[in-house]
Formats: sequence, structure tokens, C-alpha cells
Amino acid sequence: MNFQRGGFFNLPPVVKTLLIINIALFALRFLVPDSIMHLAVFSFKSDFFRPYQLITHMFMHGNFWHLFFNMFALYMFGRILEEVWGSKRFFIYYFFTGLGAAFLHLIVMNIEINSLIAKMDPQQVKYVLDEGSEALMQGKNFVDIQMRDLNLMINTPTVGASGAIYGLLLAFGMMFPNAILYLYAAIPIKAKYLVMIFVAIELVLGFLNRSGDNVAHFAHLGGMLFGLIFILVWRKKQFNRWDQ
Repeated sequence: MNFQRGGFFNLPPVVKTLLIINIALFALRFLVPDSIMHLAVFSFKSDFFRPYQLITHMFMHGNFWHLFFNMFALYMFGRILEEVWGSKRFFIYYFFTGLGAAFLHLIVMNIEINSLIAKMDPQQVKYVLDEGSEALMQGKNFVDIQMRDLNLMINTPTVGASGAIYGLLLAFGMMFPNAILYLYAAIPIKAKYLVMIFVAIELVLGFLNRSGDNVAHFAHLGGMLFGLIFILVWRKKQFNRWDQ
């Protein structure tokens, strides 16, 4: 099977549309600076949370490099998967993994928030819930460390297509386990081993990292987990025929 289709206009339709929307909404941030407050996803406890953000946050990115690497991976893996699966199946898979990533991220975040709340005075918690979002809108935060951390956990936006992108990486590794990829554009590695490495890294950083690297590691894991579930269901029902 030949995947060497050149040029943007020859890309399969879903990948092409996703690229256009992601780039357009990144540009929108410069035209409408507060768009991220409406389109990013927030904790369920935040005044900023809206259900539609579970979808829209997948099209927002924090900076150029965040956008670039996600779109590069979408181009590299997504076009092949869409050609193999067809546009409908690829579309369903992409958004299923993206939503799964968001749900796992929000659930883990909610657990962490509740754990911190359990250590705080109820009046402090109430004050954060009532006044925290407004304080951040004014560029301020609480002096008390626990109140400050709780406010950031509740009212910090999460953006990016990374959860769905990790789902694409997982799917590519399962479909083409022995395909050679180049880590850092220099180190050859089989796709199946690259997937294992990324899973291990995200698990370690997700459970052990407390340095505040501003990366939603459990969203990445969620994309892979929901991708695995979806692919296993497809295989069990014999809806797909993959050429290895």
C-alpha cells in the first residue's frame, strides 16, 4: 500500500480539515485574546467550565511549538490512518481518543483538587471557589500557598490536541509495529517500541512529577488508553482488516 501522497491539497479530508481548524483557531488567539478562556477546558469546579470545551480545547494550543509538533504528528500518522480506515472511522477514533483524554485528565485533576480541599479550612475553600476565578482574571492570586495552588488547579485552562495525537501514535504502533520511525530525526526505532517508551515516560511523569511542568500527562495516557479500548473493540467485532 502506497502512502506517498504529496502536497497539502492531496491530504485525506479529515486530516486536512483538522489542520485548517487548528491553525485558524491558533490565529484567532491573536485577534481575540480572551478566546482561550472560552474554548480551553477547565476543571468541573471552575466557573469557567462549559461542556462544549471538551471538544473545543482540542483545537486550541498554548504556543507555536505546541501547535507545530501536534500538527506534524497529525500529518505524519493521521494521513496514513485515515487512508487505511477511511474518513468516517478515523473521525470517530480521533474524537473518541480526544474526549477520553479530556475525561481522564479532568477526573485525575478532580481527585487532586479534592485531596487538597480535604487539608484546607472550609472557609478558605469557599473563598477560593467564590473569588478565585475573578482574582485570576485580574492577574492576581491568593497569598496563602494552599489557596493559591487550589485556585490554579481549578481555574487553569487546558488546551491542545495532544490526547488525540497520542491516540494516533498508539494506533500507528499497533497497526505497523515494525515500521521504523526516527526519534529526534536521528535515532531509528520501531513504532511498537516508541509507543512503549512514550507510555512509560507519561506514567512516570504523571505519577511522580510534581515540578509543575504544565503538561497534562494523564491526558496523553487517556488518549492512548481510549485508543486501545476502541481498537480492541474493533478487532473483536471484526470491523477492520489491517495489513501489517
